Amino acid sequence: MAFWKSAAVNRPVKLSKSFSGALRLFAFWVANRSVGQPLLDGIDYSCIFEEPSALEQVFAIFANVIKLDEQGEVLNAKWAERRAAQFILQYVTGEEPTPPFEEWETELYDPPAIEDPLPWPMTP
Repeated sequence: MAFWKSAAVNRPVKLSKSFSGALRLFAFWVANRSVGQPLLDGIDYSCIFEEPSALEQVFAIFANVIKLDEQGEVLNAKWAERRAAQFILQYVTGEEPTPPFEEWETELYDPPAIEDPLPWPMTP
């Protein structure tokens, strides 16, 4: 059964461990200023931490480009990272990415509702 299909009706589905690991590692590399090596080697991209929209776009590109198989295993984490790094390079230096970004790669989708539809777990 595909990871996004639930056996029980109305049962919430979680993202795969593979995706969670890829996102965690990508976020670490971005924060550690080591994302996209060797493409960004020697490039100071600390300015994206001062511009929330730029950082938002970096993560949107990563999320839009990453692909999962039916079991939720990540298939192209390095390509998703490279595309995000190409955006950083373009933002900092003006260098156009190759290939150019397609609209779907840079799409900023609507955020979830302000109120969670699921109740929060009770804490002791």
